[in-house]
Amino acid sequence: MKTRITELFGIEHPIIQGGMHYVGFAEMAAAVSEAGGLGIITGLTQRTPELLAKEIARCREMTKKPFGVNLTFLPSVNTPDYPGYIKAIIEGGVKAVETAGNNPQKYLPALKEAGVKVIHKCTSVRHSLKAEAIGCDAVSVDGFECGGHPGEDDVPNFILLPRAAEELKIPFVASGGMADGRSLVAALSLGADGMNMGTRFIATKEAPVHQNVKDAIVAASELDTRLVMRPLRNTERVLKNAAVDRLLQKERELGASIKFEDIAAEVAGVYPRIMKEGEMDLGAWSCGMVAGLIKDVPTVKELIDRIMAEAHAIIHERLAKL
Repeated sequence: MKTRITELFGIEHPIIQGGMHYVGFAEMAAAVSEAGGLGIITGLTQRTPELLAKEIARCREMTKKPFGVNLTFLPSVNTPDYPGYIKAIIEGGVKAVETAGNNPQKYLPALKEAGVKVIHKCTSVRHSLKAEAIGCDAVSVDGFECGGHPGEDDVPNFILLPRAAEELKIPFVASGGMADGRSLVAALSLGADGMNMGTRFIATKEAPVHQNVKDAIVAASELDTRLVMRPLRNTERVLKNAAVDRLLQKERELGASIKFEDIAAEVAGVYPRIMKEGEMDLGAWSCGMVAGLIKDVPTVKELIDRIMAEAHAIIHERLAKL
């Protein structure tokens, strides 16, 4: 299946694994790339540029196929060494970067000069057009269904994707609610050039997370996610658990006066213990509504092969017959 996305990144299938904190290690990225998609190492999960360089080298040992690095630009008290991370990406020979968060414009010239293709995550058409205007090669359009940060507009993909197709000239992938061949065909029919999956890839054999995390996703329905940090205008879709219940109770009680410090216990620094140790009620962790479509834990290759077989069957059998 050739699309503008497979051509841009030199991959076999129009499937990208999104950047995920404490999930996007070399094992995950290499498995996706080996199966014909575009695997992504999550840059800021590596605490320093030097550690990212080692992770890139480790991934390079596992696959000869293209893979990328996610770099999220966030406002923070201690700003990460972004120039150092970009240097590690370029020197590591990585040719694809998924940027997210704040505007990546100041870092684009260095990446462009090194021949790196940049895909920026956006939750709205206006942000997608801005990404196009500053020179991004592609956009990942995130609908309201997505795990993690869906923005503040609350527009689901059935509206957001065709709107993006109407406005954008650069290729884009659908992100949020993507799980199977149906998702891929729907995304293509709405104007996207492929799809980005996060939550679905966590529930795979190779995902380097605790089995409890995979089991929680398989057990969850589409009704089991919650939106947190909305009063702080930093909305995040997470899987419901005891910590999320506590967090939402604080939001109800404190109302507009809530500050990040009030909920820090439920959201700050919890990822390593959830993802690595499987302490499922410790804090809030990103999960999409797509959990309702996830029923098993296959290998990455089994998953991608199944998605492509389903997609071809839908296009050539079901749709052709209509």
